[in-house]
Amino acid sequence: MISASMGSSTVPAKKLALKINGIDTDVVLCAYDDHFLVIVTQIGAMGTILHARKEEGVSINPTFTVSVIFGKRDEPMVVACARQLIEHVSNCGSSRPLVLSLGLKDHSMETLKGIVSAVIENRLW
Repeated sequence: MISASMGSSTVPAKKLALKINGIDTDVVLCAYDDHFLVIVTQIGAMGTILHARKEEGVSINPTFTVSVIFGKRDEPMVVACARQLIEHVSNCGSSRPLVLSLGLKDHSMETLKGIVSAVIENRLW
């Protein structure tokens, strides 16, 4: 695994190059003032882009919304990946929404679990 901080930017960011489920995978994490951005690609392109956020309300139990902005809308595991990440963001005390881009060759559960683990291990929240 290669990890580098992109230091010259005013936006805190990390870039990772790793193998997930045997496939070369690039990950970029950015912490903007109003959103977190996570880009994961195995194809060198953005792929499906999702927006995930915690709904603010009076309910004791938090509600999370995940929507596909661009790309494949019929992949429940991709939505589940975004939901796990926004729940983790929220559990760590941040209320910022998440924009997640997944450009994947492999959409298996093992790959998506590996992505969630890698992002959480290298989180910026």
